[in-house]
Amino acid sequence: MSGLHTWTGLLLGWVLYAMFLTGTVSYFKEELSQWMRPELPRLAQPLDPAGVAQRVADELARVAPGATQWSLKLPDARSNSVYAFWRLPGGQGARGGFGEGHFDPVSGRRVEGRGTLGGDFFYRFHFQFYYMSPFWGRLLAGLAAMSMLVAIVAGVITHKKIFTDFFTFRWGKGQRSWLDAHNALSVFGLPFHVMITYTGLVTLMALYMPWGERAAIKTPAERQQLAAELSAFIQPGKPSGDKVPLASIEAMVKQAQERWGQANIGRVNSANPGDATARIAVTRGDEGRVSMSPDYLEFDGVSGKLLAAHDRVGAAAETRGVLYALHLGRFSDLETRWLYFIVSLMGTAMVGTGLVMWTVKRRQKLPDPERPYFGFRLVERLNIASIAGLSIAMTALLWANRLLPLATADRALWEIHVFFIVWGLTLLHALLRPANAAWVEQLWAAAALLALVPVLNAATTQRPLWHSLAVGDWVFAGVDLMCCALALLHAVLAVRTARHGARVRPPRRLEERDGAAVISGGAAT
Repeated sequence: MSGLHTWTGLLLGWVLYAMFLTGTVSYFKEELSQWMRPELPRLAQPLDPAGVAQRVADELARVAPGATQWSLKLPDARSNSVYAFWRLPGGQGARGGFGEGHFDPVSGRRVEGRGTLGGDFFYRFHFQFYYMSPFWGRLLAGLAAMSMLVAIVAGVITHKKIFTDFFTFRWGKGQRSWLDAHNALSVFGLPFHVMITYTGLVTLMALYMPWGERAAIKTPAERQQLAAELSAFIQPGKPSGDKVPLASIEAMVKQAQERWGQANIGRVNSANPGDATARIAVTRGDEGRVSMSPDYLEFDGVSGKLLAAHDRVGAAAETRGVLYALHLGRFSDLETRWLYFIVSLMGTAMVGTGLVMWTVKRRQKLPDPERPYFGFRLVERLNIASIAGLSIAMTALLWANRLLPLATADRALWEIHVFFIVWGLTLLHALLRPANAAWVEQLWAAAALLALVPVLNAATTQRPLWHSLAVGDWVFAGVDLMCCALALLHAVLAVRTARHGARVRPPRRLEERDGAAVISGGAAT
């Protein structure tokens, strides 16, 4: 069990660390997306979703005439714009028939903000990475999650005193301190770590184990029923060709509000808008609902008549929906989301301390700690780039968001390119510098970049920290203040690492005069 825990944690530990850290940030992806689009105005007060949906639907009829399908994600307490995507017939357009954009909920007009993926980049990277197909990225994420689950179970079996050691922390004791920190971080969030790892596998279970679905569901009617159990998107049928305007979207949303509440509307989806066969689906929001199973009202798009209320799914689909919701945490209020963030951050630290502990433990057993073998050096350098280097790369993405010219072609992609270029440079730096020096320098670099984010924001936008605090813009103020808090954390780690390196004595070297034995670094030859 000890060997299983060690090697399942190490071989994919760098991937797991990146998944955990980007997943942790994703709990505030909506707020981060707002910060990365400073051109979009802040919503001082909530708007009626019914009126917002009608205004944007009217604008979509002008922006994307002939669309066979569109979907609106309505604003809520965490977002300040309407995100819409649509599909044009025959694959028209630059993206194979798909278009997307952000719309002002007040005017309904399209807002041309800077090109960026916002917090969605970290969310997507968390489970499918980048520069590879989503299929292979998700398979890699599933393999890493399964390794994590095995490592958790094996770790509980291996550490017999894991709960006792949770109450013991020996500071400044080298390997013992790393083990104490690893145990404490593991035990405190153990139920969360098990839940988040297992539910992460469940979210993509059909990708990892598709054979049961293929064996049981064969006819088009069965596939359609399966889609209805998992998604609120109505598949557009064959249009009739009769051009008929949509009925009042506002009236349909108001019917949904009577069932679920004024502000508890998530999306409005349309199939074959402008055709006699049009259908509209108004979906329920995530508030107070610990399930991702579809819950929506289906309307006739021409008459506005309610056709069906899809508010129930089968037991298997509902089980999947609850586990999916527990993983994403979108049902949570602000306090619960912060709890998710903190415990997930501890899970990130659990993976990080486990990676570092591997090198700390094995360095003491090396014949010459000053000249470790290649495998040890590789793990040590990958640890530096994967832990400290990832902090630098993620912060570099925020800097690129503010510094790249707004007119840059494929600007959103270049933000991501900057992220990976900087991350690659941190690995190069770790390979060229002594390990302890590389740790200290990269931690200080991360601290400096994070601390200067509020300064950069003040210099490049009209929403500096002091202004955000004065007007109660807690999204912008929160991102700036969190960067300052994380800068302090990295600075503390840099100081502690530097002090630890200074206390480590160089290996003693004693050569006996008669040449019979040579003792070097504690190893006799």
